[in-house]
Parts: sequence; C-alpha cells; structure tokens
Amino acid sequence: MGNLEHSCGVIGLSLDTKVAPFAKKALRVIQHRGQESAGVAIFNDGHISYLRDMGLVHEVLRGSEYYNLTGNVCIGHVRYSTEGESKASNCQPMTVTTSYGDIALAHNGDITNATELREQLSKKGWAFLTTSDTEIIIRILAKEFNETRDPIKAIKNTLRMIEGAYSLTMLIGDRLFGIRDPMGFRPLCIGRLKEGNVVVSESAALDVTGGEFIRDVLPGEIIEVTRTSFHSVRTPAPKNPAHCMFEWVYFARPDSIMECREAYEVRKRIGQILASEHPIDADVVVPVPDSGRAHAIGYAEGSGIKYEEGFMKNRYVERTFIMPVQKQREAGVMLKLNPIRSTVKGRRLVVVDDSIVRGTTLRKLVQMLRRAGAEEVHVRIGCPPIVAPCFYGVDMKTRGQFVATGRTVDEIAEHITADSLGYISIDGLVKALNIPYQDLCLACLNGEYPTPIPGERQRFQTRLNEHGQ
Repeated sequence: MGNLEHSCGVIGLSLDTKVAPFAKKALRVIQHRGQESAGVAIFNDGHISYLRDMGLVHEVLRGSEYYNLTGNVCIGHVRYSTEGESKASNCQPMTVTTSYGDIALAHNGDITNATELREQLSKKGWAFLTTSDTEIIIRILAKEFNETRDPIKAIKNTLRMIEGAYSLTMLIGDRLFGIRDPMGFRPLCIGRLKEGNVVVSESAALDVTGGEFIRDVLPGEIIEVTRTSFHSVRTPAPKNPAHCMFEWVYFARPDSIMECREAYEVRKRIGQILASEHPIDADVVVPVPDSGRAHAIGYAEGSGIKYEEGFMKNRYVERTFIMPVQKQREAGVMLKLNPIRSTVKGRRLVVVDDSIVRGTTLRKLVQMLRRAGAEEVHVRIGCPPIVAPCFYGVDMKTRGQFVATGRTVDEIAEHITADSLGYISIDGLVKALNIPYQDLCLACLNGEYPTPIPGERQRFQTRLNEHGQ
C-alpha cells in the first residue's frame, strides 16, 4: 500500500435500546479509517455525555466510564488527523453547550476554507480551543442554532459558509442528523437495525451489527434519523458530484458498498484491466497485503499467472499508513510483513499494490523480496501516478512528497529497485469504477479540483492558452 493517510469515520445511531454497545461495535468495523483517536457522544436525560481520547476504539470505549454511558441516541468517530494536530483536544465527537441545548459533531473530510473562516471569526473576537477544522463547523452551527432555534435552518446556514469535503453526523439535543457535502466526496449511508436506524461511513458496519443497507446519503442531503424513520432535506448540489476514487481503490473495507459498487469487485476489475495494460512474463502474482490483495487477484485472473501469497502479515501491528510519522511507518513495515520464501525464492514475481505515494514502503518490500531470493520483481499499481495534493481529507498536501513528482515511470521503477513498473491508466481506472469521469474526484491524478482551491486549476473550467488569453 502507498502510505496513504485518511481522515476519519463517523457513525450515528437512534435505537430503542442502550446505544453504547452498538456504537462500539460499529466503530470497530470502521477503525481502518482512523487509528489515532476514537469517541462517542450520547444524549441522555436532557444533555449530551461523551467519551473520547487518543487510542483505538477498544482502548477508549472501556471501563466504568463507557459502561455507565446510557441513552438511545449517539454519534461516534474514529480519527486520523489531516487538519489539526494529533492531540487529545482535537478528538471527536466535539461538543458544545448552547442556550437551547447541547450539540455534538463528528466530521470526516477537510474544510478547504477553514483558514479563511478561522481568521474572519477570530477578528470578530471568537476564540478557538483546538486546531481542528471541525471546531469551526460546530462553533458556526452553535451560533446559528442560538439565533434560529431551528436545527434544520441552523444546519443549512452553516453549510452555506463551509466549503470542501464533509460527511457529518451530529446531535442537536436529542435529534440525530447525517449530512453529506454537495460534491459527495466521502461516503455516508443509512441502514436499519431491528433496534432502530443508523447512519455510517461504510456499509460494512451494518453487516456486522446485523443491519440492512438502505441507501447512500445523496450529495447535499441532510438526513434526520429517528428510531423509526429517515427524514430527508435536500440542499443545492451541482449536476456532477466528485466521489473520491480512493475510497474504492484503497480506503474503504473491501466488503463495503458505495454508490452501488462493492469495493472488492471494483478492485478486482482494476487488477484485470491492469493486467491487460501492463502484461509481463512472470511465474507468480503476489499481493501487498491487505490493500493490494483484491487487485492482485484480478491481475492473476486477467493475466493467467497464478496467484500466491508472498508475504506473511503480523496482524498485531497497526496499519502503517495511519502512523503520523514517516519513521514510524518505515519501522512498522518491517514489523508487519515478512516474505514467504517458498513463494519467492528463484521466481519472477509480479507484486501488485493499490497505490504509490512516497515510494518508501514499496522500496523496502521490493528489497525484502530480493533478499528472500526473488529472481525478478515487477511492480504493478492499481492507481495512476499521484501528482497533485489532496485538499479533501487525505494527508497528501505537498507535491514534494510524491515519488512521481519529476520522475518518469522508469525512474520510479529504479527508485523502488523494481525490474519494471506499470500503473493503471486514468481511463482504465474510470472503466473499472464504472462511474462517469465527470462524477469523480481525480484531482490528485490530474490536478483538476472539483471546488475552488487558490492557485489550482478547477475541474471543468475553460482552459487558458499559453498566453493566458
């Protein structure tokens, strides 16, 4: 995998029974979306109680504090920091108290005008307690709610002010809402349990909690969730959404369904197309576990080369992509994976992974395989070269961190010490996703952004000629 860091996962539940155990189970299912911190906020007896801290779900939601959380309506969050520092004050859900009740908010994504908003509000005398863009949202929301005393109006007024990527779950008193930004960058879906209703980042959480997937939350949609129903309020959304292609390529659990497409099947199709675009004469196809496994299965099917496991994975080491420091990630690779010599020794390998960002992890893996006796190591990647920053919730903020910056494919192959390297094409990726090109966010691949970003080219804008006329 490509050392990608993703921001967060969110849940919201309204049940006819104690909600805390269900929240913990659902959050553990989406733990892959963030391993720095976790938390829940639960409404009970007229106010919102919360438990949040640094650590994994099972480390945070435990002990008497957790078991004493009562109530039937809650939101929850797992976090990796892409905006805001990695510290306890930035843990979510965030909570505030207004004159008319408590509010809690969990956020997945990045607000692209957060710096501008923070500066504007600071000049008006607002003081911020965290460095997270989520605090900006909840502070604006609290102000709007105090003024309107109407949750829907307050939410709409808040959404008019913020730009970028956001899938939100929120409590305004005992009322639960799920909200998706007008571009639909990050996934959010609704589902039904026998105990009530759910809104959650990924559908796999519904399977594990015994629920039924209903549908995706639409771009620009506000969903109020009760124990018995879902109430939809639409806000303006553009004709073309901007679904993040990385959700299918890498971020989502393979068994999650987004926009009617299962991530596992999409990844297999990516591998099949990759095999047709970049064939090679080799003995065995080897995945980089776990993120490259479905891609490798597809590559094996498409190429006719047999598939074998080439690495043993230590399941008791955290996912290296989620570690905030590069040295931690590199050390984690050595702890996490070890070559299986009977697969590797004396053979020509096709190593299949989902993506390359910095190239440091893949370089180490290729060298591991060579030390284990591989005769040749050919690398195939299920995502085109990453060449531009992401401003929508993936920790890829500068062009200088990308191995593809200023290098040809052959030069990247040399850098990672592979015998050859092949990336799927953008057209091949779009074909595998089976989503129209104009409905995807491909900004990190082509530098064309779905929303206005200062200094960057916007998607669909009229191209200027070389003289700027």
